[in-house]
Amino acid sequence: MADSHPAAPHPGEPHHEPLGRKLNWLRAGVLGANDGIVSVAGLVVGVAGATSDPTTLAVSGIAGLVAGALSMAGGEYVSVSTQRDTEQAAVRKEAYELATMPEEEERELAGIYESRGLSPELAAQVARELMAKDALTAHAQAELGIDPDEYTSPWHAAWVSCLSFSIGALLPLLAIVLFPAGVKVWACGAAVVVALALTGFVSARLGQATPLPAVVRTVAVGVITMLVTYGIGSLFGVTVG
Repeated sequence: MADSHPAAPHPGEPHHEPLGRKLNWLRAGVLGANDGIVSVAGLVVGVAGATSDPTTLAVSGIAGLVAGALSMAGGEYVSVSTQRDTEQAAVRKEAYELATMPEEEERELAGIYESRGLSPELAAQVARELMAKDALTAHAQAELGIDPDEYTSPWHAAWVSCLSFSIGALLPLLAIVLFPAGVKVWACGAAVVVALALTGFVSARLGQATPLPAVVRTVAVGVITMLVTYGIGSLFGVTVG
């Protein structure tokens, strides 16, 4: 649980959890857009391998966008709802322990701060003062990395996933529909490569990683997806778009 939440701040430090939460949503949005780009690009390029009919391409792309966006939203809603339920259950357990054995919980909180570098005396003082102010929040943040006043919203997660996927999916859809028949696939491929390079770069920077490997991986996955689906589409059609 500790790996998936930002650590609680040390005493006297500002609480930066809202910024971390915003970065997590932004990273999720970038990855959702990436999924939309790759999924719909693979779909429309695969169909373009079988036919150059603009209506067929448009319908398949729109269907892929809608189905993918709803699937992403539903999956994210279920996943985050489960996470929220787990967080709430953990906080309820913590509240029960605080009500039934407050002395043990205060010693446990002091031990947490002592393990983070505070002297035993200062750790005990910090634990005592935090317990007096808001014991449940103090324990939830220190032990679980959870703010009881700011549980993750499944609806927020669902809308972020739906919107980001849709935005990403629009790029290959518009490229394959708007460009002339002779250059549809090439235009779509070029647009997808540029967009994936951008999402790979942004996701790497948000994760404080080196951008180049992330860009290469992201673009490679997209290119391979389009090549494979175009090849499969070509097996079932005679017209190259």
